[in-house]
Amino acid sequence: MRHFVIYLVPGPEVGALRLCAVSVETSLGWRARYDALVFDLKRQLSALPPDQPLRLAKSTSNLFRPRENSATGRLDVTAFDGVLHVDPDTNTAEVLGMTTYEHLVQATLPYGLMPLCVPQLKTITLGGAVTGLGIESASFRSGLPHESVIEMDILTGDGDVLTITPQADDPHRDLFFGFPNSYGSLGYALRLKIELESTKPFVHLRHLRFDSAEAMTAAITTISTAMEYEGTRVDFLDGTVFTSSEQYLTLGEMVSRLPAGMSISDYTGMGIYYRSIQEKSQDVVSIHDYLWRWDTDWFWCSRAFGAQKPAIRRWWPKSKLRSDVYWKFIALDRKYNISSRTDALRGRPRREHVVQDIEVPVDALPEFLDFFHEEVGIEPIWVCPLRQRDPDARWPLYEFDPRELYVNVGFWSTVLLSDGGDPSDGRVNRRIEQKVIELDGRKSLYSTAFYDKDTFWSIYGGHEYERLKKEYDPHGRLLGLYEKVVEQR
Repeated sequence: MRHFVIYLVPGPEVGALRLCAVSVETSLGWRARYDALVFDLKRQLSALPPDQPLRLAKSTSNLFRPRENSATGRLDVTAFDGVLHVDPDTNTAEVLGMTTYEHLVQATLPYGLMPLCVPQLKTITLGGAVTGLGIESASFRSGLPHESVIEMDILTGDGDVLTITPQADDPHRDLFFGFPNSYGSLGYALRLKIELESTKPFVHLRHLRFDSAEAMTAAITTISTAMEYEGTRVDFLDGTVFTSSEQYLTLGEMVSRLPAGMSISDYTGMGIYYRSIQEKSQDVVSIHDYLWRWDTDWFWCSRAFGAQKPAIRRWWPKSKLRSDVYWKFIALDRKYNISSRTDALRGRPRREHVVQDIEVPVDALPEFLDFFHEEVGIEPIWVCPLRQRDPDARWPLYEFDPRELYVNVGFWSTVLLSDGGDPSDGRVNRRIEQKVIELDGRKSLYSTAFYDKDTFWSIYGGHEYERLKKEYDPHGRLLGLYEKVVEQR
């Protein structure tokens, strides 16, 4: 059984409201629907040879590393996209594993609720953000997406569906804590019960400029600890580095009404959000548009497709200003090698793709940024502080010092190889990996990685992973973590 929640959301003009509706399962109907989906998935699984490797058939991806295209052994999980139930009394939601955050937010905002961490891009899935990690501007206070999971159903390599929790008496508690950063090599999340938090209709933004990395880092530490700035609460905190002498922290506060004298901004059309950071000291957007402020232009990467040029943007359909559209262009370029062929015809040097997110302890941020400006040179750069939410928890495949504040640094572009080097050697990426290790940091594994096995497993919980792999995928039907993210099988 379904019911529709009718709700009003702020429009782009003061006083304007948009009428919206979202379909949500009632508390009586969602379990039956979910059980039927699991039954169908098990039917698919039983039709496959027992020794055939398993993969998911997905229509979207946010991975920036090659994936094997074989159609054999692929499970169709497209039906596992949807919110089963939202409970405003307990601030929780029952969510299918392939649910995109776009769909998840559509279901929770009508209740004045949202996930504790909403990654930046609309087509990131909840299951993907938990098994592959995600981050956003609430992570300095709420941690990463896996830290607000209460319960999960995991499809293991043997075809079992296990309900797992962090409770001390749960026999599969080790899988609950080992699942984050396993990238589907230990199983796939079919259902997740997650915590939600209350929202307000608007987000008031303050953009603070800093002339040095040291000054910005000091402010990150102070604000992340106090969770306020100059007496005003800070709900969201991230930063944009344009050059070594021009960097900004953006402080967001959820508010119930527009601040006096301010009107709501719209960055879903001609306006470009990241450029507004340089132009305005204060701003206000709806909570919905704040959550997707980076998706419209894929941070700043839409410029590669001309989408930021006014003459082109004016005719670009507003509904197509979104990250998954740009991703399709990237996929076509990869398939037909368009950029490389064009550069070769024009006699240009080859370029190495440098698409990474790394985390370093906050005190190491200035050293990393100095290194990055000097040896890599990509601009702008995104920075986002994060802290483990529960200092007593241990997540062995992506283990932080729970006493430390870390900063994520994201950079997504190409680097010119003026010395004629081979991009496949990964010279620039390897140098970044080396520097991150020197600074006692980590890097996300959604993109290319070049670690040797010993180094990789020393960072990403090798002994614990090996034990979990033997227990929950004893026949090796799921590709191993190292084979997926480094060997790119």
